[in-house]
Amino acid sequence: MTTGVVGMRAAALARRMTELTKSGEGDLRALVGEFRRSEVLVPVVEGSLLTVATDDVRWLFAFTGMETLERFAEQRPETVDEWMPVFGARLLDQVIPGIGGPVGVAVDAGSPAGLVLPPVQDIVPDAVAWQPAQDDAPDQVATAAEGAR
Repeated sequence: MTTGVVGMRAAALARRMTELTKSGEGDLRALVGEFRRSEVLVPVVEGSLLTVATDDVRWLFAFTGMETLERFAEQRPETVDEWMPVFGARLLDQVIPGIGGPVGVAVDAGSPAGLVLPPVQDIVPDAVAWQPAQDDAPDQVATAAEGAR
């Protein structure tokens, strides 16, 4: 469970996500930075981090609070009875490269302020960044991200 300063970081991330959703404007670099500094909750199913695959991309789930995680878990077909706190930086820099293939993060999936961090340069390490075909890149990222929500 998150508490103290760490919990406040996740709360700040959730506020930034809500502001971005309401206004449609915001500093995405600052949002990624806030995610990196925040301890988020990652659901675990049968001993593995919960992920879903959509076309070319696999998505990890991360939540800014227990309430959002619990609402998400209620909608899943599998039983989500465990979670682990992880700093966003560790997810992006260590966990994702260890999974292999392009992996993004769906933050607060299923909530009105949900956000996807696609596996692209400046979010994940360059060595594991997704490289869609140049002509289709914006459409492919949008389609893959939509599947994670």
